[in-house]
Formats: sequence, structure tokens, C-alpha cells
Amino acid sequence: MALAADLPEKKESSLVKGLKLFLKIAVTVFCFWYISRKLDLQKSWESLLQANPLYVVLAVLSFAFSKLLAAFRLNINFRNIGVRLTEWRNIKLYWLGMFYNLFLPGSISGDAYKVVLLRRQLSAPVKKTGAAVLLDRFSGLLALGIILAICAVRVLPDWRLDALFALGAAVAIVATYLGVRFFFTDFLPGFWPTFFWGMAVQVFQVVCLYCVLLSLNIHTHTAQWIFIFLIASVISVLPLSLGGGLGTRELVFVEGAKYFSLDPHLALIISLLFYLSNLLSSVWGVYFIFHPPLKNYTAPAATFAAP
Repeated sequence: MALAADLPEKKESSLVKGLKLFLKIAVTVFCFWYISRKLDLQKSWESLLQANPLYVVLAVLSFAFSKLLAAFRLNINFRNIGVRLTEWRNIKLYWLGMFYNLFLPGSISGDAYKVVLLRRQLSAPVKKTGAAVLLDRFSGLLALGIILAICAVRVLPDWRLDALFALGAAVAIVATYLGVRFFFTDFLPGFWPTFFWGMAVQVFQVVCLYCVLLSLNIHTHTAQWIFIFLIASVISVLPLSLGGGLGTRELVFVEGAKYFSLDPHLALIISLLFYLSNLLSSVWGVYFIFHPPLKNYTAPAATFAAP
């Protein structure tokens, strides 16, 4: 994409970009190859055919709503550094970023796109907008870790593991707060608002998973399925595979199901239906490639502090 040339950091060579994309493809292919060796895919396919489409639609809507909340959360960070976007323009920018992240893994990422476009259209400071996007990601990850710790108490039999998860969540909250306070002071006023928005985002993604479970007529071991989902979500944050964790998430689901003595064939379908919810929610972002989110928009005067 032409926007890649606007990135402030030193540009990667085509060889490095190609190698990264190749590795992501390789990891994704390996994960599905490994799964295919362990499962009867015909059995998984039969489970998929039995999915209730009404609950699948509800799952897609729940996921899309979680991303709407995430867009509101990001705009808090933007306002903290003087980037004044209306909620609607920010939502359009966020949705376009979702499309980039999921469908263009070898191109500029959705997060980098936001930074580039804000600099180009609004002369927003690169370091501050980059920090806003980065802290938005951390906010989501922090909320994910807290919900994971709560769920761990329910599903893990060893109290020592429960204590470890609880301690990890508490340390993560304190460490993140101190990091923002001492290194990202512009964002300190928004720390708790973005924290609670982040919790709401993750709750609705859990709702999405619950709708997927209902679509497959799964009414038992819900806590275990949610715990596996949360672990898979943490792993999918790492840029190891294509399309926001495609392949790695499925692998974690299958192995997690085996750990809890659940059906790994259902685990694969649950993971793929969640990915489908992500895909169907994100694909609409392509509209904003042809209708740019910040077209004809001018930032209010004297908005930005020095970069």
C-alpha cells in the first residue's frame, strides 16, 4: 500500500516483510496440518452443519458490538493527546483498521494505518498517536488477563494455580498503572475509563463465544470452554500466524479441550465459528478504503501538543 511509505520508522526491506509473511503462513499451515493429524475432520464438519444459524448471527453481532466499544475506548486515548475525532469518524477509522489487520497481513497493519492517516490528515504527532494505539492494545490485554484470572479460579483444581493467576492479574494492573503514570502521563486521566471499557469489550467477546456454544447446542462445561477461549485469545495477540491468530487459536482450542477431557472436534468448530464472527464483523471495513474515514476533515485549531 502507498501509505506504507509514510511510516515514520525505518522501512523494512521487501525481503524482511516477505520473510515475516512466509513465517506467518508457515505457522498457520503447520497448525492446521497438526490438527488434521489429530482429528477426524469429517466429524468436525458434521458438527458444523448442525450449528444453529440464529445463534451464529448473534455471535457475529456480539463480536461487532465488542469492537464498537473498543473504538470508543481508543477515542479516549486520542482525546487525551488532543486528537479530536467525532465518534463516528473514529469508528470508521477503527473498522478500516480491523479490515487491514485481518485481510492484509502482509501489508501495513491496521494500527500503523491509523497512525499514518492521523499524521497525514490531521498533522497529529506520530509518537503520541502511536502510544495511544499501543496503550489501547495493552488495555484490552489487561482486561483479558483479569477475566482469565477470574475464570481460572472456577476451572483449575489446584489452588496454587488460582493464586498465581490472581497474583498475576493484580501485578499487571499495578504495573500498567505505574507505567502509564511515569512514562505516558498524557494518558493517565484515561487509565480507568479505558480499563473499564476494555473489560466491557472482553465481556462481549465472551458473550460471542457463549452464542457460538449455544449454536452447537453446548450447555455444559461452559466455564472450561470460556477459559480455553481466553487462553487462545492471549496467544492470538502474538503476531505468529495469519488473520489475527488463525491456526494458533484453533490449536489452543483443540489441545485445551483435550486437557479438560472435552470433545476436540467441537473445539475446532467453536474456534472457527468465533473466527467467522471476527471475519464477518471486519469485512465491512473494506467500504472505508473507498470512502476514507477522514476525508474532508480538519482538526480543530491548536489541538496538539509538541510531538
